[in-house]
Amino acid sequence: MTDAHYTDPRLVALYDALNPFAADTRFYIDLAARTEASRIVDIGCGTGLLACELARRGHTVTGVDPSPAMLDIARQRPGGDRVEWIEGDAAQLGAKSADLAVMTGHVAQIFLDDASFDATLAAAQATLRPGGRLAFESRNPSVSPWMAWTPERSRRVIDDPRYGAVEIWQQLIEANNDRVRFDTHYRFLRDGDTVVAPSQLRFRTQAALSEALVKAGFSDQEWFGDWTRSPVDHASRELITVARRD
Repeated sequence: MTDAHYTDPRLVALYDALNPFAADTRFYIDLAARTEASRIVDIGCGTGLLACELARRGHTVTGVDPSPAMLDIARQRPGGDRVEWIEGDAAQLGAKSADLAVMTGHVAQIFLDDASFDATLAAAQATLRPGGRLAFESRNPSVSPWMAWTPERSRRVIDDPRYGAVEIWQQLIEANNDRVRFDTHYRFLRDGDTVVAPSQLRFRTQAALSEALVKAGFSDQEWFGDWTRSPVDHASRELITVARRD
């Protein structure tokens, strides 16, 4: 993993401030309750916010992530001792007869080539029991969200207890078909240091995501366009799916 968001200690420390408990967290917590999921796997669990929230509610949770720095924070969370943490990717999970697998935080978009995305879906399928569900979201390319990734439209300042005020903005580099490259700039106002973190994401259409799910053994799919479970339309910002393993 080369993305500085997951390896640079300063950026890892900022992750929770930039990705707090929000509507997406509530969606997945409610989904776990609605489907009466006992065993849950969190693929790309990051700093463990959702995994620990689920464990606190009585679910048996396994979180897997390739970033040791992110997992260090996850283990130190309240309730972190209730979660099984695995350093690696979905292939390390094996067959867990899980009721629910989730990939949150737009993790699905980091898989740039079809082979790695297909392998992750196959690993999710293998870790679920028959009839278990996989849920994840991807930004909808129909609304071109990357057009807002400019300094003028994305600039904000957060206050971190360790590093003080941090000014953050994004700069779009290139949008080429369904792949988007951009830089995120972090300027630490206390000492003037700036960290630039390059990123690249894949923006698959709903049709492409659905086709990949069917290929992996998930033919029964629900789709939502936002965190209130509204139907997908051309203006939806999200493509959220809950797919049942065949």
